[in-house]
Amino acid sequence: MEILITNDDGINAPGINLLAQLMQSLGHVTMVAPDGPRSGQSSALTVNEPIRMKLLDQTPQMTRYVSTGTPADCVKLAMHQLYQNTRPDLLVTGINHGSNSALSVIYSGTMGAAMEGCANGVLSIGFSLDDHSMDADFSHFASYILPITQQILQLNVPYGTCFNINAPTGPIKGVRITRQCKGYWGEEFEKRTDPHGRPYFWMTGRFLNQEPDAEDTDETFLQQGYITVVPTKIDMTDYDFLKEIKTLNSDESR
Repeated sequence: MEILITNDDGINAPGINLLAQLMQSLGHVTMVAPDGPRSGQSSALTVNEPIRMKLLDQTPQMTRYVSTGTPADCVKLAMHQLYQNTRPDLLVTGINHGSNSALSVIYSGTMGAAMEGCANGVLSIGFSLDDHSMDADFSHFASYILPITQQILQLNVPYGTCFNINAPTGPIKGVRITRQCKGYWGEEFEKRTDPHGRPYFWMTGRFLNQEPDAEDTDETFLQQGYITVVPTKIDMTDYDFLKEIKTLNSDESR
């Protein structure tokens, strides 16, 4: 297999290097990762300045490139420059330092890269651990990553669907296929004053769960100690509501 890897924590983050080590048992790994942290970049692209990509090192098992771009840039660069006449068999992103459950999926550079991969017709999986520290302990999660990946490889995954996989910290009870939790981020900015007396704002925030009693969400299972697997689509059309507003297509709505 040919496996492409990227992340949003930067090429030196422990998470991506563990993921690359694991994936080498499945095939050849090509890593194209940002030169530093790019958290919260979602599917952002670099459009106002040039992007650079440099070959760092190469072995029979893995080739590593570093890029000045975003996670989505890294995927686009790889597709355009490294896979011009083919496509990788698999794109994996992460392991992100921090959960990308619930609404975080739309902000995540890890998942932005995964969505870019499946938009290019590549089976794509985003892995995240619910621990933001750079010395996060991935040991409990590590033993699940290859079995989950191998099971997903056996699926007939439709175009435009990728996987958002999150793990709790500490011992893991098992794996749950589930859905994204409904919620939003509140209290997102703290107003402060710099030494010159000028105000500035520092992003803080906390997730406000709108369905804390639901038993079938990624947030619930994560809190209970399970790895969560959420199939995620790049098609954001609300098909249920679309049926209700069909009348807007008629002449009477004008």
